[in-house]
Amino acid sequence: MNNKTETVTLANGCFWCSEAVFKRLKGVKSVLPGYAGGIVKNPSYDQVCTGKTGHAESTQIEFDPKVISFEKILDIFWHTHNPTTLNRQGNDVGTQYRSAIFYHDQKQKELAEKSKKDLEKEGAYRDSVVTEITPFKNFYPAEDYHNYEKHEDAQYCSFVIDPKMHKLIQEYGDSLREEYK
Repeated sequence: MNNKTETVTLANGCFWCSEAVFKRLKGVKSVLPGYAGGIVKNPSYDQVCTGKTGHAESTQIEFDPKVISFEKILDIFWHTHNPTTLNRQGNDVGTQYRSAIFYHDQKQKELAEKSKKDLEKEGAYRDSVVTEITPFKNFYPAEDYHNYEKHEDAQYCSFVIDPKMHKLIQEYGDSLREEYK
């Protein structure tokens, strides 16, 4: 039996929001918040917040493609954040909050580009999609205190993440683990 997993690295604003969404999906083995795409090795949160490291708040997602496809993960990615706002998600502003897909291989690149074109064709958003699709270069795990579960009762999470959870349940309920339905 082949237990091969795949990894994808996505940036769609605050990594708490991303972690909260993707950890609820069947077939997702792990979701690690961190920093991707920058030039500084092993940056701190404070360094990333300056916007000078080039990193984006990201999640590195390990998943079983026999249970959840890369295409399904991309579909959920596109529809649980706003991919049309450059360097911002809601009130979070800066390059560290940009929308990005850091692809790990040629197949992911092709599927990401196709899904972006399909999304624009379908007219899901009024504005153009600004999500960057770029090769994966690095990922540095965030400090331990950035784990979503340590903050899920915070007012920010209630205000920003709860609507995403409602949308996730409503539109992707069949993809959720039983304990999150």
